[in-house]
Amino acid sequence: MSLMTIQHYLTRAQQQHAGATGELTLILNDIVTSCKRVAQAVNQGALLGTMGDLGSQNVQGEVQKALDVIANTIFLESNQASGLLAGMASEEMDDPYLMPEGVHGRYLLLFDPLDGSSNVNVNISVGSIFSVLRCPDGVVQPQLADFLQPGVQQVCAGYALYGSSTMLVITTGSGVDGFTLDHGTGEFMLTHPQMRIAEDSREFAINMSNQRHWPPAIKRYVDECVQGASGPRGVDFNMRWVASMVAEVHRILLRGGIFMYPMDNKNAAQGGRLRLLYEANPMAMLVEQAEGLASTGRQRLLELVPHALHQRVSVILGSRHEVERVQDYFSAE
Repeated sequence: MSLMTIQHYLTRAQQQHAGATGELTLILNDIVTSCKRVAQAVNQGALLGTMGDLGSQNVQGEVQKALDVIANTIFLESNQASGLLAGMASEEMDDPYLMPEGVHGRYLLLFDPLDGSSNVNVNISVGSIFSVLRCPDGVVQPQLADFLQPGVQQVCAGYALYGSSTMLVITTGSGVDGFTLDHGTGEFMLTHPQMRIAEDSREFAINMSNQRHWPPAIKRYVDECVQGASGPRGVDFNMRWVASMVAEVHRILLRGGIFMYPMDNKNAAQGGRLRLLYEANPMAMLVEQAEGLASTGRQRLLELVPHALHQRVSVILGSRHEVERVQDYFSAE
């Protein structure tokens, strides 16, 4: 079977868009390079002694692992040389990273360099998440406000999954395509074209240890799922929880389901648990492009107007009919 390389895929996609300059193609090629390098760093972590904690915390107050910092450095190094970016923002940095003087790129890159890094020591799938925005017209040196764009303005989003195989899943607004890394050739190959999320599902993902903190709508939904065939839904459900958003969303893209990390009594002061700009927004774009839904429970995620770089938010996404049900339960509160 002959598979298309991601370079061929990006070139062909560029040719299909009248007026394309090729800049986004080059940016995506740099992101591809970043993901390959991070995959190698994750795979060799135990051999290189880079699996442990650093003893420091990021701006989120989370303990940083050595691989968090390594992955962040890889993204910064791999994506600044082209001169096509005006700035970058990351979970691991307090403030935006601006390009050297004289570099006037037209795009902004936001990323979580190593999502689910608490899993690396037990060899469970982790990943990288990224979002590409246009730098506002006329802006030479972007300020914080220039990064605070709603998700509907993303021009590209995606993630890399470092699991039993390394995969890259992307959207540029025309569906979702998945690529698998051939370690023999070093090429990402198109293996999952036009991914679609099933409208219905019998699988949900949530951290059950937070059950006592949940809002009534989430309690109602999960209670009904747990009751299974003897409850009001009349069917049995399975529960999954990986503690890696990339792994959770990847499973939903492949076989449907719903992922929930709601704002609850435990994280209400922060506004939720997951970060809007470089976690929720790119995943929401992917899910919507794959015909699923992404919501806070009360509104569409991609329409939220950010007010802070590291803003947190309630996230409910996945199979359309399941997300709609949760939204209905919130509306009934």
